[in-house]
Amino acid sequence: MSVDENTVRRVARLARIAVADGEVAKLKGELDAILSFVEELSALDVEGVPPMTSVIPATARLREDVVNDGEDAEKVLRNAPAREADFYVVPKVVE
Repeated sequence: MSVDENTVRRVARLARIAVADGEVAKLKGELDAILSFVEELSALDVEGVPPMTSVIPATARLREDVVNDGEDAEKVLRNAPAREADFYVVPKVVE
């Protein structure tokens, strides 16, 4: 599959990329190379190959989802921009 210059300009516009007229020919060649590689991949037989999310086998380390109060109010409030006792002070947003 080959793309024309109008397609290159359209793809660039959709991707919000500014492309000068002198760059269109170079980008056309690059898009043609990408599409030919994808065509090569589509010729492969992947029947029975499970989908992958990573090139190395890995599992997410999960922790138990437990609600807590942060255990140490001083540590939790240390970066608060404003506080009063053990509470955050926030600006009033509703009249």
